[in-house]
Order: sequence, then structure tokens, then C-alpha cells
Amino acid sequence: MTATHNELLTTLLQQVSRSFYLTLRVLPAGIRRPIGLAYLLARATDTIADTGLLPLEERLAALRRFQDRIRGATQDPLEFSGFLQHQGSAAERRLLENAETAIGLLADLDRTDRQRVSEVLAVITSGQELDLRRFDGAAADRLIALQTMPDLDDYTYRVAGCVGEFWTRMCRTHLFPTRAMDEAWLLDQGIRFGKGLQLVNILRDLPADLRQGRCYIPLSLLEPAGLQPTQLLDPANEPKFRPVYRQLLDLSEAHLCAGWAYTKALPRSQVRLRLACAWPILIGLETLGKLRAANVLDASQPVKISRPAVRRLVLRSLLVYPSRARWENLPSALLTPRTTN
Repeated sequence: MTATHNELLTTLLQQVSRSFYLTLRVLPAGIRRPIGLAYLLARATDTIADTGLLPLEERLAALRRFQDRIRGATQDPLEFSGFLQHQGSAAERRLLENAETAIGLLADLDRTDRQRVSEVLAVITSGQELDLRRFDGAAADRLIALQTMPDLDDYTYRVAGCVGEFWTRMCRTHLFPTRAMDEAWLLDQGIRFGKGLQLVNILRDLPADLRQGRCYIPLSLLEPAGLQPTQLLDPANEPKFRPVYRQLLDLSEAHLCAGWAYTKALPRSQVRLRLACAWPILIGLETLGKLRAANVLDASQPVKISRPAVRRLVLRSLLVYPSRARWENLPSALLTPRTTN
């Protein structure tokens, strides 16, 4: 069923964007459309990559066709009928059905925005392709792990850090183009912001990923601790794994703190933009707090922030915004207390 342009960027976007729609909805109107479209297209490529019942090469070929259409290398219409029957989500089926219509929306953007959307999707797609090749043949009884921390850093950049970079350039162009700012610093913090959010997802989804044969915890961290990826399938090994996991929780928290520094550096008059940045950071920090207290290897007890908890964070951010000091200190209650020896 073909959706209208308005339905794609409202109803369908909300259905496939999960919690990110909260951020999209509050964004200033000047950047909501291009960022929403970029997210919609990225979700389509993610759906293609995640259609695990189809052969690897078929998914890679579909991603290449999608990328060629986005950058204008071909005008051949996209057709994903082979993928539709394998989608468990009605929203994701509709997304693939309307992929060609979504790409058509790129024509409504100016040339610079269109180029930036194309560039960020090229990086995201490269991360999805890398993931597909890396974990080809992975299963619970055939775990495949990342090798090093640079591998993890590269992956989080490709699928999320590049989004922080894209986001920063779009906001700078459309919302405060003449404001004097340290451009390089802002871009770096924006990249760390994206990496931090992705790392939270990786750490939260660890038990589920392991049962699909994917271990995003690098061997360079596991082996010095006397661990192999297969041992992470047993919740009884959590105490031994905890120091390794804590190291990654701390890294994610440091990235989110960089994201908060980024948020505070944005013009205070950009209330909507600052809130759009603040909410995922606060939700991420709350998630990290729960992960620190949980048995992270127990697949039967997934960590999730409830909707009432999200509403409380959002409401508090709105209530304290008039006070600069109180608003800027919002994350303090969610940060891990540091002790010195």
C-alpha cells in the first residue's frame, strides 16, 4: 500500500522509529524533515540487513541497490517483494513497500541537504554491510566476536557516530549558521554523542545478540579476563565478566557526558534542539544505571526504561529549563559516583 509523503514522515516514521520519534517530534521545523527522512531511509536499510532468512549476498545486493538509488547512480525503481514476506513487523513491511516513495522525498531537499543525507547513509550502510560480513554464519553455537576496541569504535562510528556528525552539520547550517563556535570541537562531541547512544544499545542488547551468535565485546577485553565469548551465554559467569562490562559502561557514560557538553554548548535560545539532544542522553544514562545493577548476562531479565520513567525525565527537563544551573546539572543524579583510592 503506497503511503503519502505526509504519512511517511509522520505515521510510518513514528511506527518504525521507536523511542527516537520523541526526539524527532520536538526538533525545530527547519531540520525536522531532512533528519526525519534520513532516519526513515536508514531504518529501511536496517530492515534489509536484518532480514536474516534471506541469503547474505541477496541482502548485500539489496543494500547496494538502495545506496545507488539514494546517491542517484541509477533511476531503476526499487523492488523488495522478496523481502516483504519475511517481515514480522507490519510497519517494516510498509517501509519497504514505500522505499521508492521515501527516496523520492530527497528531491524536495536542497542540494546541500540531499548530499549530506546521501553521505551519512553511505556510512551507515557501510557499517551494516561490515556487520553482515563479519557475522556471516554466526549462531548461538558458533559465536563470532569483534577482535579489538578499535573494531568496536569503528562500528559505533559507522552506525551512530556519523549521525552525530550529520546532525551537527545540519543544525549548524539551518539553525545558527553565524554563531561563533569551535566547529571541530562541536563535531567531535557530536560524534561521541552518537557513539555513546549506540554503545548503550550494544550493552543493553548483549544477551539477545549473543544468542544470535554476535558478540560485540572485543576479544582483546575478554581474553585478559580469562573469558571466551561462549562463557557469556551462562549468567553464572557474570561476576567474572563484570569488570570488563563495567569498563564499557564507563566508556559509554563518558561519551554521553561529551554529548551533554555538546548540548550545553548549543545556543540557549534553541530550546527545541537542546531538548531533542537532552532526552536521549538522560534516557541513556538511566539505562546505564540499570545495567550496572543487573545481571547483564541473564537473557530472561532484559533491561528496559519504562514509558512512565521516560515521561518523568522529559517532564523534569521541561520544568527545570528556565533555571540554567538546574538544567545543566540534570545528568548529575544519573551519573555513577566516582571513588578515589
